[in-house]
Amino acid sequence: MSDKPFDYWTFFAEDAKRTGSEFYARLATGIGANEALKVLAAKAKPGQPHANMLLGSVHYLLLRGADHPLRRFYPKLHHGSRPEGEDPFPLFQDFVARHRAELETLITTRVTNTNEVGRTALLHPGFRMMARQSGEPLHLIEIGPSAGLNMIWDRYGVRYRKNGETVVEIAPDAPLVIECELRGDKRPPAGPTPTIASRVGLELNPVDLSKSEDRDWLRALMWPDQIARGERLDRAIALFQKEKPPIVSGDALALLPDALRRVPENQPVCIYHTIVVYQFSREMREALANILTLAGLRRPLWELAFDFDGKDYPLSLTRYHDGTREKQHLANSHPHGTWVEWLV
Repeated sequence: MSDKPFDYWTFFAEDAKRTGSEFYARLATGIGANEALKVLAAKAKPGQPHANMLLGSVHYLLLRGADHPLRRFYPKLHHGSRPEGEDPFPLFQDFVARHRAELETLITTRVTNTNEVGRTALLHPGFRMMARQSGEPLHLIEIGPSAGLNMIWDRYGVRYRKNGETVVEIAPDAPLVIECELRGDKRPPAGPTPTIASRVGLELNPVDLSKSEDRDWLRALMWPDQIARGERLDRAIALFQKEKPPIVSGDALALLPDALRRVPENQPVCIYHTIVVYQFSREMREALANILTLAGLRRPLWELAFDFDGKDYPLSLTRYHDGTREKQHLANSHPHGTWVEWLV
């Protein structure tokens, strides 16, 4: 075991590089060596990731029209060739200095509402695994749905590819099809999509997609050098505007017991969340487990969780029944659903 102390900015830089953003990896490295920038990022609300808040706020101002040479490093904002070999950090540092007041307002008032529909590549097989155990129809409660784009996961298709060839397809005729690299030897379950009886989201900071500033904040949280993600987001927003499933505003832990009571006790219910609970305090995680365990005394229920465990991004399905918990590790994945390794 290494005795080297944990450094948040080094971790973020390494994770950004590992998950496909050399640009954010370089900026994070520079921020980590700059005390003033770290102090600014640390003004984020408790539980909010400092890097995402600072980088997202800069991206947001650029999306909203801020004119600065830093735009050259954001492909959707600059139509010329991207600078080769030029270090973006000095320009980033200058941009922050010029817009510090605006950035501080964003960092202290906004939260990371990232709504990555690529995670549908985990939800589709995850809910199929649940339906095999529980039967149908399913009642779904999403914790922390942000704008709610993954509440309509069944409106998206998924194409799993391996070595350049399609090996599994789910809803290939859907209006939005997610491309996902399949790793390992096992294949995720496909077949018909389970029937959904009801769905609701519980969100402390809901995103109002009728507001251009909220739509731009979602776009700003996308990593700018991953253009396909941004394009996919815009298509998902258009689909959501047609569906508009219900999202209840408030503390999810306070709202959850009532949401559970609203589901008929003889029908299966699933609480699910994607890259949300890692932001919870230990007390909040314990409270969630206690709520589900208590509810499981009256009825069987399931929790489908895709989250960061401190090292990796596993997908798990937990069944709560008669005071017991049975947890199954279904898959490992890229946090944005770029690839998945199915395990069962």
